[in-house]
Amino acid sequence: MRTASEHARSIVQATAPVIEKHGLAITTAMYKRLFVNANVKAMFDGAAQESGEQPRRLANAILAYAKNIDRLENLGPAVGQMVRRHVETGVRAEHYPYVAAALLPAIRDVVGAEVATDEVLAAWGEAYWMLADILIAAEAEAYAEAA
Repeated sequence: MRTASEHARSIVQATAPVIEKHGLAITTAMYKRLFVNANVKAMFDGAAQESGEQPRRLANAILAYAKNIDRLENLGPAVGQMVRRHVETGVRAEHYPYVAAALLPAIRDVVGAEVATDEVLAAWGEAYWMLADILIAAEAEAYAEAA
C-alpha cells in the first residue's frame, strides 16, 4: 500500500483552504472530465449529478481528507460509507486511474498553474493514491465477504 511522503502530506494540508474555497468547482470540473468515458459515467447516479449533490459530497470528502491526512482514523466512518457506496455501484481498482486523470487536471483548471504547481499536483497525486489504496483494499474485502 502506498503512502504519501511527509512533504506531500504537508502540501495537501496547506492547500486545504484552496479546496475549501474551490472544492465544488474542482469536483464539477473533475466529473466533466471523467464523464467523457461513457462507461464510467454510467456508474454514477445521474440525479445526484444534476442536483449537484455528488460534486458537493466529493468536495466535502476531499476537504476532510486534506484536513485529516495525518489523522486518517478521523475519517473511518466516512471511508466506510464510501466503501459501501462503491461496492453498491461496482467500483473496482481499475476505475481509480480514471478519477486521478480527471481530478488532478481539474484542480489546475480551477485554481490555475500559479497555485496548482507541478509540486502541488504531485503531492495531491501521492495523497490520492494513498487514499485509493486504502479504498481498494477495503472494497476488495467487502467484495470477498459478499461473495
